[in-house]
Amino acid sequence: MIHAVNGSEALSKLREVPSPGTGIPHWGTEFFGPRYATEDGQGPQSLMTAMSADEVVLPHYHEITQYQLFVAGSGKMGKNDLLPLTVQYKDHHTAYGPVVAGPQGMTFCALRIKTAKSVPVYLNKPGYREQLKPSKRRNLISDPIILSTEPVLEHRKEASWEPLYPAEKTTDGMAAHVLRLGSGMTAMGPDPKRCGGYYLFVANGSLDKAGENYPLWSMLVVESNEDAYEIKAGKKGLEVLVLQFPLVDD
Repeated sequence: MIHAVNGSEALSKLREVPSPGTGIPHWGTEFFGPRYATEDGQGPQSLMTAMSADEVVLPHYHEITQYQLFVAGSGKMGKNDLLPLTVQYKDHHTAYGPVVAGPQGMTFCALRIKTAKSVPVYLNKPGYREQLKPSKRRNLISDPIILSTEPVLEHRKEASWEPLYPAEKTTDGMAAHVLRLGSGMTAMGPDPKRCGGYYLFVANGSLDKAGENYPLWSMLVVESNEDAYEIKAGKKGLEVLVLQFPLVDD
């Protein structure tokens, strides 16, 4: 199945929510599925969190593989600076953090290809070791992606696929690219049957889906039972993240 959500519609539902770790209020919205799940469900799951100024997310892990996109503001994850647009890939049961927002706050999106147990497991609370399971333990953080100016993007003549992580880290179907397309251009996406499905995230410009315009921060999910998806840029061009999940999530 192919799922799609308009970024503007998702942002219109942004509201104050408590942090699951500290209880401190920040802001959040959902793109697909519930904000957090305690059991398996249907379809993908994706949320956005707008952290308060100088807020800290304590070290933790999730029991599900995910991407995180740092889309606005600034902060740090451990020793890594987080600036827009930075992409993190994290295998399930892989700890990371702390995540610290800067003085202007920081907004991130968490993208999961399926709805499953996703409540954070904090390392400062008893019992976290007992819940750990084997995984590849990859925690990959991209360099910040530089996005095009509007006229340069609109008038681009050739498609460009740019990998975000080293090839040796992406041998199991997992891969992440930024695809750049000029006005009305198309490119065939990956074969989802050769991975665990993938997200398309509109980072700049807009995506055309059957004549419908999907603007900034819109998301599409191509599940692994689908054929390859033809990606089409809107009138002003498109820079889109193509985020593939592992073929077998072990």
